[in-house]
Amino acid sequence: MAVPKKKTSKSKRDKRRATWRHKAAVEAQKAISLGKSILSGRSRFVYPTAEEEES
Repeated sequence: MAVPKKKTSKSKRDKRRATWRHKAAVEAQKAISLGKSILSGRSRFVYPTAEEEES
């Protein structure tokens, strides 16, 4: 016979959500940093330019 699972406590739920949000914030910060470095021209990131795509 099926038995219901125990309820997850609010602290466990909040900890899980905080971890998820922190990971998202870190990735967003990396994306902003990469975008700024590309725009400034000091990037070591290789990306196709419009001239290369046309030919």
